This record gives sequence, C-alpha cells and structure tokens, in this order.
Amino acid sequence: QSCRMRYIFLLIFIVMELMASVIKSPIVTVDNEKNMATIKLDHIDIGVTGFVVHAITPEHSSIMKNATVIGFDKEKKIATIKMSNFDSLANNTLPFSTYKPAVGDMVELAFGYSRALLIAPSEAIYHEISKSVKIQWVHPDLFATVLSFAGHPTPLKEDFTNFSNAADVGLLFMYLDKKVYTIDIKSFKILNITNAPLKQKTTKIPFYTRVEKIDAAWWGTGSSRMDSYAPHYYELLVENNKKSKELYKIIKNSKNREIHALVNQFEIGE
Repeated sequence: QSCRMRYIFLLIFIVMELMASVIKSPIVTVDNEKNMATIKLDHIDIGVTGFVVHAITPEHSSIMKNATVIGFDKEKKIATIKMSNFDSLANNTLPFSTYKPAVGDMVELAFGYSRALLIAPSEAIYHEISKSVKIQWVHPDLFATVLSFAGHPTPLKEDFTNFSNAADVGLLFMYLDKKVYTIDIKSFKILNITNAPLKQKTTKIPFYTRVEKIDAAWWGTGSSRMDSYAPHYYELLVENNKKSKELYKIIKNSKNREIHALVNQFEIGE
C-alpha cells in the first residue's frame, strides 16, 4: 500500500514540477476584434490560464487581459490564446485603460499554480493527499466560508473562479472515485488525471471542511443542498471538458446511472 501511494503521489509531484513556475512568452500575432492571440511555446496544456501583460516602463507593467490556452499546435509549437476582460482587481476610482494588446506584449501563464485547493470527500483522504503533495494548500474551510457568503451549499464553477481571484489560487485538486483530478481552477479544464486507490469510508457533502454548515440563499442556482458528492463534481467536469477522451471513458464506464447519463453531453464520438 505504501509503495503504491508513493508512486501515485510521485506522478502528481511530477505534474506539479512541470507547473512550478510562471510561463512567459511574447505575443506573435493578435486579433483584438476576436480577442485572440498566439504565442510560441515548446509545450503547454489546453486550459492553462494567465494574463496578458503590457510593459509601461522597464520597471513597471500592467495586466491588460485574462488569457486562456484554447489550442496548441505541437508541430509549429504555437499556442492559441483566448483573451477576456481582466476584472479581478476592478476599482471604479481608477482610470480605465483603453490600450489593446499588441505584438510583443507578454503572456504569463500558470500564474498562481503554486497554490491549490483540494476538494475531497473525507478528512482521511484530504489529509493523505495534502500531506503527500508538496504545494501551498489553501484550506477548504476558506472556500466553505466563501460559499456561505454566496449562499451556495452546492459549489458552482463561478464560486471556484471567485475564490481563485480572492485567494490567488491557480489549481484545483479533486478526488473522485479513486482518482485525483488536477484542474485549472479558472478554466476548469482538466490538466491531469492520476489513479489514487484510497479507501473512502465516509463521504462529507459538499466536501471535507470543518465548517459545520454552509448557509443557503433563498433561491437561485447553487442554493439547494447537494444530495451526493460525486455526481455534482462530475457534472461540473463534463460541462467544462466536453472534448476530453479520458474523462469520456471514465463517465462511460461508470456504474452509477446518474454519472453515466452525462456521457451524452460530450462533443466527441466513440
């Protein structure tokens, strides 16, 4: 058991090493009408997020846009970047820049990947993973508190995004059915799936946290309480990874009818 666990967490550690530092590359082409740009990289995963940064002076720079990798040409080593408005530090008292990203501006990816949130179904699994993977963990109690303020006992993708912005978290780890999913917390794209056959004796909903109760809003999406752990998180993963063949196989082979029904949402064939 111990040897197998060391192997599992070695795989996760290798993934973490690859994501240990911010990846920087200048824009080589840009289309501001479509909010698209390209950069040159040896390798990058689809779904990795970051920012477009403009150098004002040699000592000062400013974040202009959010950036998400939506495509990568392995032969040409060209990554396609989707840009969106950067509003994480919105302040109405400051002037709004009308500058548009240009060739030469820097794209910085994997920002915040040194900090992670772990969603686990039990205290035992949470501690086994968090103690074995060397990363700066942000405790799920903080996320539960944010959910309580939002009135969402059922976490939504937007809750993870908001938490990422508030706590400077770049990665989400999620334990589901003896697998650990490594996810970009903003794009919710799966970066890696690692087998982790841990013993799950109990399940806490919506996830392991020491917060006894997450307050619920009167109405709206996310205000109802989860009935079960795995189906909800699988649904979030499928909604944001409809072209993932690896996730497709997992969902297709699930013996849980509610989870198996999600197979119809994928945008890939057999």
